[in-house]
Amino acid sequence: MENSTVIILNESNFDREVTQHDKPVIVDFWADWCGPCKMIAPLLDEIAREKVDTVKVAKVNVDENQSL
Repeated sequence: MENSTVIILNESNFDREVTQHDKPVIVDFWADWCGPCKMIAPLLDEIAREKVDTVKVAKVNVDENQSL
């Protein structure tokens, strides 16, 4: 599900990686049990690879980071 160009977010790095960044950021709030999340993951990985210079793609596991 993860790709080296996709940033894995958590409570400690969310602000730095998302709100304090100069590029647009796509944040995927996902869970292991979420079927649609699994379906969209390859598309987000592709966007992260192809648009690395113009957009940042990040993912948050909602089960592990419920306060976000």
